[in-house]
Amino acid sequence: MELSSTAHVILGMLRNEERSGYEIKQAVDGSTRFFWAASYGQIYPQLKQLSKLGLIEGTEAPRGGRKRTVYRLTPAGRAELRRWLADPAETFELRDEGLLKLFFSGAGTPGDAAGSVADKRRYHADKLDRLREIEPAVKALGDPYPYMVLSHGIEYSEWMIAWCERVEHDLAGAGRGGRRAA
Repeated sequence: MELSSTAHVILGMLRNEERSGYEIKQAVDGSTRFFWAASYGQIYPQLKQLSKLGLIEGTEAPRGGRKRTVYRLTPAGRAELRRWLADPAETFELRDEGLLKLFFSGAGTPGDAAGSVADKRRYHADKLDRLREIEPAVKALGDPYPYMVLSHGIEYSEWMIAWCERVEHDLAGAGRGGRRAA
């Protein structure tokens, strides 16, 4: 069966506990979104498909007068998650609009490249701060794999900040570091 990446994110998020669609999205936003995001518009249709396929089961569990369905993995869903984990990864793609803009900066004004790199540095500094904030909670999980991924994000962000600083220095030294108009 051919499932989307979002479907596998959902199966993974249900591996240890029941969750509603909202709770899955919250879990994604606090963990995998740093390297693999999923929107409500992706999650809810996938929940329906996974349910139809018998990989998850939903139970009505209203809370505070609101309709709410919590989902859990079925044995078939757990088997699919294990099958997917055993298969080699196919996607190691990096999509970075900041790098794309830097690549084409020769077509812009002198400050465009410096502005793109400065934006990228700030983004990674903010991301590093968020990752450091969640680090104690991830360490406390007792599961080493989320922490391995978190340490990747921390080290990658630290490297990216240092790279941006070197490029900003190079651009300033080459006379191409002028600021772009706000």
